[in-house]
Amino acid sequence: MAGMADLQGSYDDLFTAVPTALATLLDGGDVGGSVAVFVDGEPVVDVWGGVADPARGIPWQRDTLVNVWSVTKTMTALCALVLIDRGELDPDAPVTRYWPEFAAAGKEAVLVRHLLWHTAGLPDWEGPVAEIYDWPAATARLAAQAPQWEPGSAAGYHSLTQGFLVGEVLRRITGRSPGAFFADEIAGPLGADFRMGLPAEHDHRVAPTVPPPGRDEDYTAGAARRAPRPGSPTAPADSTDSGSPTAPTAIRLRDGNGMAWRRAQIPAASGFGNARSVALVQSAMACGGSVRGVRLLSRAGCDRAWEEQFSGEDRVLGMPISWGLGYGRFGGTYGWGGWGGSTVMIEPESRMVVAYVTNQMREPAEDTRGLDIVMAAYDGLQGLRAGG
Repeated sequence: MAGMADLQGSYDDLFTAVPTALATLLDGGDVGGSVAVFVDGEPVVDVWGGVADPARGIPWQRDTLVNVWSVTKTMTALCALVLIDRGELDPDAPVTRYWPEFAAAGKEAVLVRHLLWHTAGLPDWEGPVAEIYDWPAATARLAAQAPQWEPGSAAGYHSLTQGFLVGEVLRRITGRSPGAFFADEIAGPLGADFRMGLPAEHDHRVAPTVPPPGRDEDYTAGAARRAPRPGSPTAPADSTDSGSPTAPTAIRLRDGNGMAWRRAQIPAASGFGNARSVALVQSAMACGGSVRGVRLLSRAGCDRAWEEQFSGEDRVLGMPISWGLGYGRFGGTYGWGGWGGSTVMIEPESRMVVAYVTNQMREPAEDTRGLDIVMAAYDGLQGLRAGG
């Protein structure tokens, strides 16, 4: 099989299409990446290949980490779902119940669930980039901001702001940063190698993100928007271009590759992990709230995440979208994608999770990699069902 020799890891023979798909991407010029497919909380594919850091000539290794951008939102959503399941967070409560200062500028009626499905009317980051790394400053700015539309009436993708909004509610309830809560309550118990706020001791494992061909590190998140192909679980590129009166701040690739970004709590976009850790964590959602003997939330709490909260045109993404509680809904599958190509797709009926992470950005309009990997995983699932 062309390129297969370049891959490391293991896979079930039924799922050969998945490593073949990754090898094809690497043969086609991608720098590096990893793919994992978990069924019933166990890996049927766990492969990686290519180069983690071209500048240092370091190959992609089993424990290489990469910024997964907006796939991080699924981790933050899971933290919120855990608190909802414990009765500590009411999705139907006004945000001000937990965060009184948030009432400013006409936001008294914003509900917690509006934050989770991008209808709060605060889609744009309008502060300096440096303020993103300062939690009190970032959350105070959002608390003071006026909504761009009547909260709950329309969806507009909160590409950067959602993490601060949901994260501050989590912090007010638990007294812990979202990254600390995630580490203590989710990643720790599962043994998952995923972090929001990356300690320096892991820097040597990070694969810096590489811009699309012909672009440099000034490439910005608002560079393109696209509608996904029908049935695609891959979200469009994070867009920071919504035409609001104040021009939103564009996040550049160099920001995401910087040390300040790694260290900071940016729960919408600064999670670092690999395909194995993404798939392991989200297997809790694929398997009714429990994975490998660790129960994170009840089955009812898990099922709640999939109920449609909003369906309609997203005014930032410019495409139709269906939201559950923090997860995009795509037919019977759920998940989200990140700027640059990383993707997670959850299929509860088959108890399957597909995760793809990469350090190679592509122009969003022509990036079907996540979808290609997901379709390859479905090939294996058909074989598994036939054999089972």
